[in-house]
Order: sequence, then structure tokens, then C-alpha cells
Amino acid sequence: MTIDAQRIYDRCQALAAHSEQHDGLTRVFLSPEQRAVNALVLGWMRDAGMTARLDAIGNCVGRYEGTVADAPCLMLGSHLDTVRDAGKYDGMLGVVAAIECVAALDREGTRLPFAVEVVGFADEEGVRFGATLLGSRAVAGTFDAKALDAVDANGMSMRDALAGSGLDAGRIADAARRAGDVLAYAELHIEQGPVLESLGASVGVVTAINGGNRFVVDIGGMAGHAGTVPMRLRRDALAAAAECVLAIEAAAQARSDVVATVGKLEAAPGAVNVIPGHVRFTLDVRAPTDVARIEAAKSIREACEAIARRRGVTWSIEPLWEASTAACESALQRQFAAAVEGEGLPVHVLPSGAGHDGMAIISIAPIGMLFIRCKHGISHNPAEAVDVADVDDGARVLLRFIRNFVPPSGGASVMR
Repeated sequence: MTIDAQRIYDRCQALAAHSEQHDGLTRVFLSPEQRAVNALVLGWMRDAGMTARLDAIGNCVGRYEGTVADAPCLMLGSHLDTVRDAGKYDGMLGVVAAIECVAALDREGTRLPFAVEVVGFADEEGVRFGATLLGSRAVAGTFDAKALDAVDANGMSMRDALAGSGLDAGRIADAARRAGDVLAYAELHIEQGPVLESLGASVGVVTAINGGNRFVVDIGGMAGHAGTVPMRLRRDALAAAAECVLAIEAAAQARSDVVATVGKLEAAPGAVNVIPGHVRFTLDVRAPTDVARIEAAKSIREACEAIARRRGVTWSIEPLWEASTAACESALQRQFAAAVEGEGLPVHVLPSGAGHDGMAIISIAPIGMLFIRCKHGISHNPAEAVDVADVDDGARVLLRFIRNFVPPSGGASVMR
């Protein structure tokens, strides 16, 4: 199994050179930087023995035919866009490693009973237009045409940005795959968390992509003079919010694999000598099962309501976003586990707390994922880092998985 892990690593560095920042990495959907990256990736796909093209939404698609022409495919890949001030491996590593695996097959002259496709999705992060998974939703046939009217920070619509990249918004449906075209979707990705590092493991088999809820919470108290209102007579919105934040933390800690985050908090009027009369904060709740996520959100609501009543403040919670859990197909988990063992590595399983393109592709095909350890679990950050040895482990596992792939027959479920 001839994998060149150093080439994978070096290609990630080459992709990172295409950024709108000179002192960091930012590459958004339909930007000049993304067009430059597309040219590189399409060239690498062709060098690996694939036919390669840009689809209707700007995904890079490479296809390596099987022993029978036009056979259904095993789809591999990840995304090529980034967050702002990003790391070099989130998304890109999965695309480049998949290309390297196909190149290994091509060098040997190996054809499989199915086709292999590698997709570099054009927009997973949603930075430019505020809508995520645009590339994979187009492939899944679930792209929402209303998103075409969204505008970026400069007032340009997605529709016009597509035209500026030589793409026709009216043909996005052409990117969708028919039922049966895709046997399964598999993605190699950095973990973006510290679990594998804490286990001393280079790779891990993913059980599910966590579902999530996002809310905005408003707490209303009474602003007053910081020196004249006795503590027992205060209706301090910030003190109530602080207690709610700790209750949110406790609700998540009481449930295995549930995480809850208050990422932004604003207090008004915001003066050093005024009791805060109003607080608004965000809430993000995620879990590897929908039952656990829904139960945690319910518990948080009940706890915050009780705090508000006891403190004499008002409170409201507004839903912003919800995504169901995308469970990895049990047969694919077993095949990845067998590939890990086949490379002489220990098998560890874990859920993904971050979202991935599989959340869209699961509507047309079963999904599986393999994580690679990243240094200190840091991601979405210029300090994001991987070891070449871990890249080698992950790519070898992925290649073994591809060679031995058997299309799953059942629905998605979580490996226990």
C-alpha cells in the first residue's frame, strides 16, 4: 500500500498558500483564492488517474472508474473552503488524502467493482453567505434556492458570485446525484478535538456527527444605581444570567457526550456603576443522539425558568438553528475498524462534535468517517497541526478501507 504521507502534507501547505489574508488563512466560497485551489485540486485528481470536473455549484469532482463503466461509486472527500483565520487541515486534508489513495490504486493498475469519486466540496463552513453545507447539499439534491438571494459583507448575492465564477445558479440541480449513484460516503478528517490525543491514538472511528441546537436567550431585570439599590432588592439580569450559565454547564456535565456552550454574552446598559437590566446570550447544545440533545435542551430550559422565577426577572429563549444527528452506518464503522486493525493500530470510537458534509450526504447514502489526531485538539485556528506519521496512519487506513469496501445494505446506526 504505497501512500506518500509527506506529499499529502505538502499539498495541504500548497493549498494554504491561497488565502485572502497574507498573515493567515481565509478562503471563502467562490473567491479568487478558491478558484486557484480548484485548479490545483483538479490537476492532482487528473494526475491520480481520475477524470476531473467542476460541477454546477463549484465542487471539484474526480472519478476513478471501476471494472464496469458507469458503476455506482464510493464517494470520498471533504471541503476546500475555510473559516476566517483558519488552520491548514480542516477539510483539505480529507480531500488530498483521498486523492493520494486513488493515486496508489492507479499506480498499481487496480480497478475495483465500483467507481471511486473524490469530491472537494465548495462550501461547508458557510462563512461568506451564512448558509452551511452548500456544496454537499447540492450533491444531495437538498440545496435551498432561497440561499441564492443571500448577500455577503460587500452586498454581492450568491447568485451573482456564482456568475462571476462562471457558474449558472439555474443549473445547481445538475449537481444532484440520483438514488443509487452513491453506494456510501466516507470522509477522513482531523478530529478538531483532544480525545484521540488524550488516548495516545493516531486515528479513531466516528460513530455519529452530533446533532445540535442553537438559541438566543434574553433575560430582563431592572437597571439601577450600583450604590443605592440594596442587594436584597435587586433584579440583576447579569447575576441571573451567570447562574443560568452555570446551570447550563451542569446540565451538560450530567449527561455523557452532551456539550453545551454559552459563546456570547452581552449586558446592558454596560456601565461600571449601573446594575445590568438586560442580558442576551447564545446557547449551543450538541449530542451524538437526538434523544440526549432534546433532553438536555429541555433540562436547560427548566433550570433557567426556575432561576428567572426565583430572581424576579423575565426570560425568553428563541431557537436559531437545529440539526439532527447524522449517525454513521454501522457496517461502515465495522469496515473502518477492520481497516484500523489491519494496519496494526488500536480501534477507538468517538462521536464528532463538529458538523461535516456527511450531514447533507446522509440523505442519499450511508456515511462513515475516520478521524486523525490533531495537536492539542486545536482547530479553526492557525495553530491547527498534524503529524506526518498520523497522516500516514490515516491515509493507509483509508486506502485499506477502500480496497475492502463492501456496500452496506442497512440503514445508519451507531456502533456500540
